[in-house]
Amino acid sequence: MARRDLTGVVDFSVLEAATAGIDDISDEILGLFMHQASIWSPMLTTDQDGWRDAAHTLRGAGGGIGAKALAEVCAEAEAADEASAEGVLMRVRDALDLALADVAAYRHELALKSLKG
Repeated sequence: MARRDLTGVVDFSVLEAATAGIDDISDEILGLFMHQASIWSPMLTTDQDGWRDAAHTLRGAGGGIGAKALAEVCAEAEAADEASAEGVLMRVRDALDLALADVAAYRHELALKSLKG
C-alpha cells in the first residue's frame, strides 16, 4: 500500500497544514485517529447506548485529519432520530472504512519516506 492507493476520501493537506508538514507529527496524529476508530467503531450501532458519542468523537477526529465525508456523515448520525439512525450509522461505518484505508496508505508512504532519510 502506498500513496498511489489513496482514494481521496481524506484530504491530507488539512493534516499537513496542521502539522506544518512534519511527518513524525502527522504519523502520530494518524495513529491516534486509528486508535480512536478502533475504540469507537464497535459503538456505531443503535444496539449501543453511546452511538451518538461515537459519531461525535469520530466526527472531530475525522475532520481534524481531512476526512470531510466521514465528518459530514457523523454529523448526520448525531442528528438522526432513532428510526433512521441505523441506516446513517451504516454509512458512518462505510465512510470510516474508506478513511482508514487512505490513512493506512498515507502512513505507509510516510514510513517509506523515513526509511529513505
